[in-house]
Parts: sequence; C-alpha cells; structure tokens
Amino acid sequence: MKKIIYILLIFVFGVSCSYSQLIPQLGNQRAGTSSLQFLKIGAGARATGMGETFIAVSNDITALYWNPAGLMQFEESGVHFSHTEWLVDLNHEFFGGVYRFGGNNALGLSVISLNTPAMQKTTEFQPGGTGEYFKYGDLGVGLTYSRKLTQQFSFGVTLRYVEETLAELKMRGFMFDLGTYYWTGLSNTRFAVTISNFGPQVKPSGSVTTSTGGTLSEFQAFPPPTMFRIGFAYDPVDNKTNKLTTSIQLNHPNDNAENLNIGAEYSYKNFLFLRGGYKFNVESENFSAGVGFKVPISITKTSVDYSIANFKDLGFTHRLSINLLLDKKK
Repeated sequence: MKKIIYILLIFVFGVSCSYSQLIPQLGNQRAGTSSLQFLKIGAGARATGMGETFIAVSNDITALYWNPAGLMQFEESGVHFSHTEWLVDLNHEFFGGVYRFGGNNALGLSVISLNTPAMQKTTEFQPGGTGEYFKYGDLGVGLTYSRKLTQQFSFGVTLRYVEETLAELKMRGFMFDLGTYYWTGLSNTRFAVTISNFGPQVKPSGSVTTSTGGTLSEFQAFPPPTMFRIGFAYDPVDNKTNKLTTSIQLNHPNDNAENLNIGAEYSYKNFLFLRGGYKFNVESENFSAGVGFKVPISITKTSVDYSIANFKDLGFTHRLSINLLLDKKK
C-alpha cells in the first residue's frame, strides 16, 4: 500500500513539474494568458472566509472544488448550496452533492455557474445601444470519485465539463482535478497537494459580426487556469469547548505569480465559528473574514456560513452557504 501512495505522490509531482501549463514564466507577466476565469472563483463561504487556505482542511462538501480527496474527511452523505454576490453584478452559484458508500469510497456531483443579466449591445456609432441584447454565462459540471487507501492517505479525482457563452460564441472543454490528502502522524498535522483545471487548450466556436460588417470566426486558443497547490493544516487547540484550525497554502497558477495564503477558523462548542484569512502577493485581493453556525435540524447536521472578501479598489464580495449532512445516528 505504501508503494501505491508513493507512486501517486510521484505522479502528482511529476505532472506538475513536467507539463508546460505549470512551468514558471516570469510571474506577473503570465497574467491574462488563460481562459475560463470563472473556475478560479472559490466555492463556499467557509473556505473563502479562511482566505481560501482549504485544500488541507477540506472536510466538508466544498472539497468537491478544493480537493477531491477531502471527501474522505467526513463520514456523511449530503448536499451544499452556495451563492456569491460577485463583482460587477455577477452572480456565482455552487451546488455539490456527495454520496458515501463502502466505507472508504465517495461519489460527488458539483455544478458551478456564473452569469450576468442581459446587457445591451453597443457600437462605435451607437454608444447608447443598438436595441439588441446579449448574455454572458459560464457553466461547469463535475463528477468526483474519492477513496481512502489507508487510515492516513486519501486521493480523489474530478472530471469536469466546462462551457462559456458570450453572445453567439461558445467555448467548451473537459478538464480534471487531482487531489491527495495525508495525515502526517505528527500531532494532527495534515498535508495536501492538488492540481486543478488541468486540461487542453480551448477556443471559442461560432462567429461574430464586426462594426464594419465583416465576420470573425477564427479565434486563438488559450489554456485553462491550471493551479498547483500545496497546503498544511494544524489544530493547536482542540477540546470539547474550543477548537482552532490553522492553515497555510502555497499556490502556483499558470497565469499569474505564485502566492501564499494563510487562514484560521475558531470553533466554540462546534456551534459558533469565526474565520479569517489573508493572501500575500495577490495584486487584487488581501483579507477575508467569515462567521458560521452549525445546528441539528431533523435528520441533518446543518451549517450556515457567511463570508466577505476584500478586492481592494473593486470592493467586497459576499458569500452565503448552506451545508446539509445526513446524520448517521438518526
């Protein structure tokens, strides 16, 4: 079994080092070189309240987004709903469902969407609008499998179909996420490695009419926003009344400079939760914060979470999430 674990870890590291999407290319000069940017918007108010330092925590259903191996860090089946008031009147939605079976296996389904109200078309000669409208929207549907190989080590993989629509143009593709999760045996320290949005380049299909009456139907292809992450989590306080979870995460995107996130979550009697996080070397973001409550409702363990994230000059984003786990004791 140890050989299998070593092979998986070597595979994750080897892919991350060898594939051209992940090779460093002058940091910030990579900005704007990838497509499908909606895949970079984090899922869940709990994770974003902790500064998105979540791959080594990932013990709720949003692990479907952060680290598919995290589905082995809780025993219940359940569903998750998350709504985000994103920037410039965009709405981001995330749905996730997880089914545990066989003790050491889990299947998950996730749906991500980003959309905006219909916008009026404008041209150089009609800056006030042409009377025609268009819509912009993104969709991602993922199927996840996760398995616990030992008491300490789990892995997971997600295959995701993605689609982006802008007026008459559509962009489609398939990509996958790969995650590992390891309890180190040093106190309660956890270590995780993930690769997200790994796949071939995509380009729009369809045609558009220019302001001069011409037609464009050939477009350049761009890679998806592949992200390689390494994370550690540790609970310096863990008793019946108080629990403090701390996390640190190194992120290596293929379309921007490397950055570091830190985050923490304080829990009082597993009922009230306070969270905070900070991103270093991220030009457009810095701090985030959140609060949550966990209460039993009927046959479910229900969590309600809220978070804000500061995008500096662009303002704050707001997230509200509901996490429902089936109580196995009822």
